[in-house]
Amino acid sequence: MPELLEVMQDWDKFSTVRGKPVDEGAIAEAIDLLLNKRGYTSRMHAAILEEAITTTDFPYLFGQILDRQVLARYKMALPDWQSYFKVGTRKDFNAARLHKVQGNDGLLPLVPEKGEYLIAPMSESRYTIQVYKRGRQFDISWESVINDDLSAFSDIPNRFADAATYTEAFLATSTYSSAAGPNAALFGTPIVDVDGQAVTNLGTLALTIPNLETTLELMQAQTDVNGKPITARGAHLVVPPALEFTARAILTSALKMYTESAGGALATLPMTNVIPQVGLKLHVDPLLPVIDASGNVNTTWYVFAEPSQLAAMEFDRLRGHETPEICMKASDKVSTTGAPMSPFSGDFATDNTFYRVRIVCGSAQLDPRAAYSQNGTT
Repeated sequence: MPELLEVMQDWDKFSTVRGKPVDEGAIAEAIDLLLNKRGYTSRMHAAILEEAITTTDFPYLFGQILDRQVLARYKMALPDWQSYFKVGTRKDFNAARLHKVQGNDGLLPLVPEKGEYLIAPMSESRYTIQVYKRGRQFDISWESVINDDLSAFSDIPNRFADAATYTEAFLATSTYSSAAGPNAALFGTPIVDVDGQAVTNLGTLALTIPNLETTLELMQAQTDVNGKPITARGAHLVVPPALEFTARAILTSALKMYTESAGGALATLPMTNVIPQVGLKLHVDPLLPVIDASGNVNTTWYVFAEPSQLAAMEFDRLRGHETPEICMKASDKVSTTGAPMSPFSGDFATDNTFYRVRIVCGSAQLDPRAAYSQNGTT
């Protein structure tokens, strides 16, 4: 869906529907009029609606209605990828540097009597992140307004909110997945972090109880650039839809069972499955099969640390513009009397009324020690 991700260049001749003080009673009246709550006949309703759209306030009231519906649906459809991302804001469109400082957090050395306190070496490295604006345009024909085709209106907020939700989720999944599988900017055997340390966080294990235990142990064995253990404890298990029931069975089973090997060796039966005690949270990402075009898409799984402890990825929005925004294009018509015309009168060329939705966001890979991926081939 490339048109969904296109970058909109400007908002010339558009005006925001937010910020303009509007009486709540007027909004209620506008909603009643659009939905014909008073039960006017079709002809009467069309006449009253046509008269209303010639006023200067009604288009903005309609914009307020759309804006509130978009925000309500956008918040209701909050996707769970934000649980394993560090989510923040940026003050502008410039590439921001996320500083990573190493040193001064290890074992304190013994200071002898009258001895000197030594200075520990420190180093600094940086990640970068940047936000971009994305959006699309929607137009309503003058005939639709006159014909009282309310389906043309009721569908707009849902489409705007769904487009914003889908776009953010697509960008989030693309941060850790790619057409070739796990994103090479975050996963490798090894991958070099910005601090210069080589980190291995990519394997081939299938999703089973023993393999999940092994992966969690590998994450906890990671160290910083100075060799000190870090707190990269796996907290979030992310799988494609094809692995959902396998993952649920693993996370909810109280016992684990082994079958007899071909050589006749005996195994302990039963044994406790301690995975549910770890507190892993399951996330099923439906966009993994959309983005990952490799042959292992249905067997690849991911583990992420709690981002408040150590973040593998960050998703930022522009400060003051954290939610989808709607604006309306002013009409470029001029009446023969010189009087200003309502924005709902549409543009000169087509009589259409135009709305736009915009979001401003961006994502980046951070510390690879906070993530581990297995492609499930062994």
